Amino acid sequence: MNKYLVSIIFIINLIFFNNAYSKENIMILKLKDGDVKIELFPDVAPKHVERIKKLASDGSYDNVVFHRVIDGFMAQTGDVKFGNSSSENFDLRKAGMGGSDLPDLPAEFNDLPHEKGTVSMARSSDPNSANSQFFICFEPAPFLDRNYTVFGKVIEGMEHVDKIKKGDGQNGSVTDPDKIISFKSL
Repeated sequence: MNKYLVSIIFIINLIFFNNAYSKENIMILKLKDGDVKIELFPDVAPKHVERIKKLASDGSYDNVVFHRVIDGFMAQTGDVKFGNSSSENFDLRKAGMGGSDLPDLPAEFNDLPHEKGTVSMARSSDPNSANSQFFICFEPAPFLDRNYTVFGKVIEGMEHVDKIKKGDGQNGSVTDPDKIISFKSL
């Protein structure tokens, strides 16, 4: 009987702590068409997850536009310097060239694939230049695998991501872009 009780308590604790742990790594990205639930992966990209959580908790992503959106590929956002539509520094022509005031991050490339719903950090040609910008894949993009840091995955609400206003031309520049309403921990 004691072994049975200990087993039940162990299982209940395991369930409780797993749920508590997983909730701290769930973010809600609020878009015009609805909420997007994103699971973060601190086990493979701890510095990137820490950065996203910090900027989100500071409200830095609120009102930041999706400045580059390529149909069939990805939607890019996160330029907190030039892409915040409610900031005096907002400049749609410069959106995508800025980051945060925090230092750039070292690459944390991993084996997670860039598939539909993958959330990954944007960067320049320098692998260690990710800062605040990120993108969400509309479709698989295996040519990005192990070249960009995957730090999360959309687990609910991908239909809302699919409705983000698409850009024009090869670079996906968006006029009158959609924006992040808010980005917060669950």
